[in-house]
Amino acid sequence: MRMKLAFVAGFGAGYYLGAMAGRERYEQLNRLARKVKGSDAFETAQEKAKAVVDLGVERARDAVEEKVGNGHGTTQPYDPRP
Repeated sequence: MRMKLAFVAGFGAGYYLGAMAGRERYEQLNRLARKVKGSDAFETAQEKAKAVVDLGVERARDAVEEKVGNGHGTTQPYDPRP
């Protein structure tokens, strides 16, 4: 699903930039882009994407802390006493 979305987004961006040669088509695409960005569906998708990214960052941070911890292979505070 992500691959399809990336392909569609890339295609759309390429088409948008390519259409700049034709001013009328460019203006039409600009109006459409503004309309899409102002829609509730776009806002919802944007919020969901942000939540997914935030969750990924949190999981990555947890994974790094689990592996590295405090440099002693544990997430427990280091106690230098024998």
